Amino acid sequence: MKKMLEFKAHDGEIEDIALGPDNKVVTAGRDFQCCVWQQDQLVTGLRWHENLPGIPDKAYRYQACRDSGTFLGLGTVTGSVAIHIAFSLQRLYYVKEAHGIVVTDVAFVPESQPGQELLGGHEAALLSVAVDSRCKLHLLPTRRSLPVWLLLLLCAGLIVATILLLQLAFPGFL
Repeated sequence: MKKMLEFKAHDGEIEDIALGPDNKVVTAGRDFQCCVWQQDQLVTGLRWHENLPGIPDKAYRYQACRDSGTFLGLGTVTGSVAIHIAFSLQRLYYVKEAHGIVVTDVAFVPESQPGQELLGGHEAALLSVAVDSRCKLHLLPTRRSLPVWLLLLLCAGLIVATILLLQLAFPGFL
């Protein structure tokens, strides 16, 4: 093996590291941060005080991370579990103190045939394991969205309404 890249990712130890799509790397460090890297460049990061106002930085620390390509699963030293959108780090799911103590690892259920049975109609499933000797399954409900045909119909209606309003406001417009 040959070292390809070296850079300072965190102040202190790195608790966990996960490889994501497009050569991205996710790290969880003892400095209370979770970071997404592209080579040695910081793409984006999470800090508790920015995502959960009112909770002191030192109260939580990211302990485990996994990146499914679409989602980023995180576990903390306080037993909390969260799922974020991988590219924007928008939080979709959060359970405070899902475990009694430190979450030691998280893993997404694969989208294979056996995994589909666990998923049911949910968008993702995350397993969390903790020092409390428990393994828990967290199901991310499928997010509701508008069908593309309805979105196109609404856009067409908006264009027609705009033209009619312009014609009404400026008689001779067309």
